[in-house]
Amino acid sequence: MNDWSQPDATPSNSTDAAFASPLGATSWGDGFSHDPGFLASQEELRCMLFNLAQSAAPTRAPSPDTQEQDATQLRDRAHAPTRPVLSNPRRIEYLKNYVGQVAPWLDMFDSQCTFRVQIPALARSFPALLNAILAISARQMERKEGIQDSFDSLELYQEAIRLLSPLLQMRDPKVVAACVLLCCLEMMSARAQDWQRHLEGCAALFDAFQMNGFSEGLLQAVFWCYARMDLCGALISDGTQSTLLRPSKWLAPGCHEDDAAKLFKAAQSPDMHANYAVYLCAKSCELVADRTQFVELAVQNDCTGEAFNCRWLQLWGDLQNWLDSRPPELLPINTTTTKPFPHILFLQWAAISSNQLYHTACILLLNLMPKSIKLQPTPAMSALWHARRICGISLANPHHGCLNNAIQPLWIAGRLFSHVSEHTIIVELIRHIEAETGWGACWRIRDLELAWGYQVSRSDRTMDRPRFPVTG
Repeated sequence: MNDWSQPDATPSNSTDAAFASPLGATSWGDGFSHDPGFLASQEELRCMLFNLAQSAAPTRAPSPDTQEQDATQLRDRAHAPTRPVLSNPRRIEYLKNYVGQVAPWLDMFDSQCTFRVQIPALARSFPALLNAILAISARQMERKEGIQDSFDSLELYQEAIRLLSPLLQMRDPKVVAACVLLCCLEMMSARAQDWQRHLEGCAALFDAFQMNGFSEGLLQAVFWCYARMDLCGALISDGTQSTLLRPSKWLAPGCHEDDAAKLFKAAQSPDMHANYAVYLCAKSCELVADRTQFVELAVQNDCTGEAFNCRWLQLWGDLQNWLDSRPPELLPINTTTTKPFPHILFLQWAAISSNQLYHTACILLLNLMPKSIKLQPTPAMSALWHARRICGISLANPHHGCLNNAIQPLWIAGRLFSHVSEHTIIVELIRHIEAETGWGACWRIRDLELAWGYQVSRSDRTMDRPRFPVTG
């Protein structure tokens, strides 16, 4: 019998005021996120996940015969053939796009390429997962090509939810993978204010089922894909909120957070060292949010006096140890000192974003550094030094997954610059990311313009246009 206790992640009633973006919309008039059919289906999926996660364990265990009968019926439903939503040529087009364009985002920290290789293979006999794959691929193509009047992705999304509805209680990794893919689809064009609302259902599911970053097999890859989205949601909140699934829940059961470094090191994997950077950045968001709530709302959360100093020093030390202990795969192969930003080139996908998240976490902590703490002056003690490297990494590395995961770090870094030439490069880089990946990014330009105090003109945007890496 499993103890499905009330999860930490619960539906929020947060208001838009928690988020920085004044637009509250995507970069172009994409009607998908406002479509009544999508909104109804999204709410249906969200409620299904919460109802499942919050279900109390039965007071009396069912008989083995009943359990076996129920399990058989669920397996039959999961693998039953369904009438395809689209024509076969169209499905093949979306599958090819998924493998070539979408899966690299999802496999960014996974050298085994679980989303590109294993999940499509599983989807051949699991229609709910197949429709989720097709839906996210269709959504990416619609976003990238600017299609506003025809949404294959909506039909596929709704069909995936319909097929998932009777299967959620299976606790099957394929069901969890389908839910995370649908969550990623929602993130692609969601309003900034709605990010955490879209993530809440998956957070509740992971919490209730005690899935974590050290689960085995497919679930580990699926968890870290979710965790990166959860981190982006925390970064978007600009210091007001932590991740929905607190970082302590990312660790193996029974592991204390003080032992997190040993746990990640024991994995002896460049992928897990990269995931450790995601974890440390989430811990930085957590500390910033806790400090904000303590200062502004007087919440008692271990963020006062010496206790806060100790938390800050511990986290800063963990970040520097992460940098010093990087395996060869996560080191740059070339760093070119150019102005205004250095170009820092990496070979491995996980190296790109993990190093960028290290610099992002350092900026968050330096902005929060207690005045009583005195450390030896080094380049790492400069927030601007880290900001230049965030921009330089994105300028030098063309991987799509690392481009769209750079949107929030670029916003955090971009606010620190004061020269129009720096602003121009960052604006063009953000526009390049949206054009290349289809991921909504340009709403952050308005936020940066508010921080800079002026609107970057079209002439400025085309002046000395930077050369971006060529993508395949």
